[in-house]
Amino acid sequence: MKALSFLGTLLHDPNIWHLQRHSVSKAFIIGLFWMAIPLPGQMLFAALFAIFFRANLPLSVILCWISNPLTMGPIFYFNYVVGTYILGQHTSENLTFELSWHWIINVLGDVWQPLYLGSVVVGLSLGAIAYFVIHVLWRLHVIKLWQERSKIRKNRKKELQK
Repeated sequence: MKALSFLGTLLHDPNIWHLQRHSVSKAFIIGLFWMAIPLPGQMLFAALFAIFFRANLPLSVILCWISNPLTMGPIFYFNYVVGTYILGQHTSENLTFELSWHWIINVLGDVWQPLYLGSVVVGLSLGAIAYFVIHVLWRLHVIKLWQERSKIRKNRKKELQK
């Protein structure tokens, strides 16, 4: 595809397509970060970051779907509350998040700083937690598999010696 030619051979990197500990954990930090950012084109940014950082591309994009029309309001309101807390401001009592031009033009100008600060903090926090949890759980799973194989080998060895 000519439209993707600027990516060169990056799309041929197996890390962006295979499920490996490093590519999956990087996909979580990328996908959860962009999921938390109130921005059109979250999936495009997640895909570009996944390609650049050699994270699992499909998983990075799919994680952006956590923020969808049903969940955007609560997610972005939580991000706004976190941002106001960090900035030492008070939350607006009657603030509602809407996906409309009217809301963007009239309300976003008043809340953009706490909203985006909170979004970045929440996105990085969720991503970092997921990154480390995946690394630890994946490693524990591999250790368990090694122990099971070791038991099987020892049992075979004992049976051969009989």
